[in-house]
Amino acid sequence: MNYTIIKDSHTLQKVCEKARQTDVIMLDTEFVRTRTFHPKLGLIQLYDGEQLVLIDPLEIDDMHSFADLLADTSVMKILHACGEDLEVFQHVFGCVPTPMVDTQLMAAFLGYGLSTGFAALVNDYLGIELDKSESRTDWLARPLTDKQLDYAAADVYYLLPLYQKLLVQVEETGWLEAAQQESKLLVEKRLKTVKPEKAYLAVKGAWTLNPQQLAILKIMAKWRLEEAKQRDLALNFILKEANMIEICRQQMTSLQQMSDAGFDHREIRRHGNRVISMVKQGLETPESEWPEKITRLMDNPVYKQLFKTLKDVVKHASETSGLASEFLASKKQINQFITWVWKHERNPEKLPDVMQGWRKEVVGNALNGKMQ
Repeated sequence: MNYTIIKDSHTLQKVCEKARQTDVIMLDTEFVRTRTFHPKLGLIQLYDGEQLVLIDPLEIDDMHSFADLLADTSVMKILHACGEDLEVFQHVFGCVPTPMVDTQLMAAFLGYGLSTGFAALVNDYLGIELDKSESRTDWLARPLTDKQLDYAAADVYYLLPLYQKLLVQVEETGWLEAAQQESKLLVEKRLKTVKPEKAYLAVKGAWTLNPQQLAILKIMAKWRLEEAKQRDLALNFILKEANMIEICRQQMTSLQQMSDAGFDHREIRRHGNRVISMVKQGLETPESEWPEKITRLMDNPVYKQLFKTLKDVVKHASETSGLASEFLASKKQINQFITWVWKHERNPEKLPDVMQGWRKEVVGNALNGKMQ
């Protein structure tokens, strides 16, 4: 496994121009995401069957040639479990690999669980055991060790033969178009941005608040999201979710209340007065502008039995198709379907996952039949 480390834009351009002459390339990234809102890119791995390169984005000041490769629709990009990689590409380069197929999704169409790791597939298909000891390393530190570099290179070097074997099987079973659909859906979901005005709906425990308390939370969650993006800090490093709920529930208007509730003194010192002003703003919001009380599906008396019925439909479809139940329709996707029927009255403009693409025929129509 011979690889080259790329540290300048001129060499990168030559590598990317050559890669654009091929039909398919393997891609992976190494990044760090602990305290930040956005993942921090540390390394990019690329393999086109001839060139195996490790691209150092910390050293290269002009990455336009790589962005052009990502956007080149004549070159298929292959990645594995690429959800966070897509976020990295979008944040750093303003684009994502197009077109793209995820080998984890390809494996799911062959009966593997949706979270099957790269090392497990390489072991099954190629009979090679990968050393994954460097998976939690600091990819922003320099210099990178030989062990780190070998680990990173292996992730794309073995991805090519794995992809080739999966491709044959997926084509034989007739699932290739579905795998492409699912990869496209993954891109759409991963790049979906939360509107600041809707951020309060994602706060854990928001359903416990009444409409007036939600008016406060709506203001606070919008501010927290914008602050996190601006300062590139993880949301809970701005203001913890549990504290937000408590602030809204008690409608706190003093620093002492926050202190009495056991909030971190640094959090109080940094944002306390700003939080108080948002609470007051929320309390002054006219009742006509209060958000609706959040109702959970599970609070509906018929939900529990309905979910069980739909779960049985998914299980039957799983046995018939050979696809894992969690892949056909996860709990979240079943709930999305129920919401579509109950709240959106089957609005064709808000189709749930199970009523789109390959899932509709395999399981969606049967689910819909149970809700007539």
